[in-house]
Amino acid sequence: MWHTRIGAIEVMRVEEMLTPGFEPGFLLPDFTQEIMQEHPQLALPNFYHGESGKLMSSMHSWLLKTDKHVILIDTGCGNHKFRSHAAFQRFHQLDLPYLDRLADYGVRPEQVTLVINTHLHVDHVGWNTRLEGDAWVPTFPNARYIMGRAELAHWRDPEGGLRCHPMGAEVIVDSVDPVIEAGLVDLVDFNEEFLPGISVHPMQGHTAGQLAVRVHSRGETAYFTGDTFHHPIQVYQPDWSSRFCEDRAVANQTRRSLFEISAEEQALLFPAHFGFPHAGRVTRRGENFTFVPLESVN
Repeated sequence: MWHTRIGAIEVMRVEEMLTPGFEPGFLLPDFTQEIMQEHPQLALPNFYHGESGKLMSSMHSWLLKTDKHVILIDTGCGNHKFRSHAAFQRFHQLDLPYLDRLADYGVRPEQVTLVINTHLHVDHVGWNTRLEGDAWVPTFPNARYIMGRAELAHWRDPEGGLRCHPMGAEVIVDSVDPVIEAGLVDLVDFNEEFLPGISVHPMQGHTAGQLAVRVHSRGETAYFTGDTFHHPIQVYQPDWSSRFCEDRAVANQTRRSLFEISAEEQALLFPAHFGFPHAGRVTRRGENFTFVPLESVN
């Protein structure tokens, strides 16, 4: 069980899996081993699996409870999904107790009121749907599913997301189209506040329409950052984009801007894939940045 607060808003982490992921040089093509010696924090077992030489990788949703809403930000990989791409074999035909872990927080699928997809990659939309017989149906039937207007258009454009990542076609078919066809999707624009204190902001580069969710409550601020950065290594090297970023130059600029803004605002950052404690702050050290993990979670 994982719990913290942003002002009046409760934040919980719903784990799908926490495993060694990719080798550093695969995920981050600019990676050099020296970074691990320069910043020993990065070699700790919560961030790096020494036995396999792989970076620790979490798949999870962020669960937010307000006085009126139960919100999930990103929905992981999903069960029983066919994933043919070699890099995504650890997401293929999963059978994990994600909904049981959601229930541990006292939440049933029908109680979720909002689902926010920061972008439409394989590991961010999977639990949008579940398999019922031979059909993919919405997992959260009473929720509105919020997606970026620009992000969805990007994946509908033959020269857009599928040109960069053709393996995304099967993801759109089983995890995005069914909720659209069910009439549950609301499209939002950049810099749109759709609930008091909760807004979405452009985090482009990883995909053309990726969003971050900004939450402000009782003087406290947080950003749920999607895949703006995948690992604490990138705090120390903001110009190291992942191999899955569509436009690395834009992603680098976006990442650095996020760190500058969050350091200035003293905001908490809730990434999508960090190992324990899964969240933290970025502070400035001259022109550089440092990652400060969240100190205590209940």
